[in-house]
Amino acid sequence: MLTRRHFIALSSAAPLLGGASVLRAHDHNYVFNTGGVAINGFDPVAYFTEGAPVMGDTRYEVKWEGAVWVLANMENLEMFMADPHRYKPQYGGYCAFAMSKGAVAPTEPDTWTIHDGKLYLNYNLAVRDAWRQDISENVKKADAHWPSALG
Repeated sequence: MLTRRHFIALSSAAPLLGGASVLRAHDHNYVFNTGGVAINGFDPVAYFTEGAPVMGDTRYEVKWEGAVWVLANMENLEMFMADPHRYKPQYGGYCAFAMSKGAVAPTEPDTWTIHDGKLYLNYNLAVRDAWRQDISENVKKADAHWPSALG
């Protein structure tokens, strides 16, 4: 159940989230996943190496932090395994802007930003645009809520 604190925090972001329901934090773990697969099956390393979201290939999977991460190729799998903290999205792949409001929301693969060498995902393109208006301040706010916003 969404707590009052989460509801109030997210209400300012509601117009950007387009009326989408906010995830119930206590139903989810530290990694945004669908059916146990992290970040919708997209390769987190590719955001850094290709500069774009790339769908992973199930031949290159690794279980880490309670979810299956799917990489696009063996080279990316090896890079991820060597330093997963470098490539993982911040806030477990949940929406960075929602996290800055103390809330939890899903993300889409094309709503990404790399800032100071870290990957951030957002709910949709409008939310990403709001996130980018003051990334440094939003990171500070999101860091203050992570991971307690998960419940």
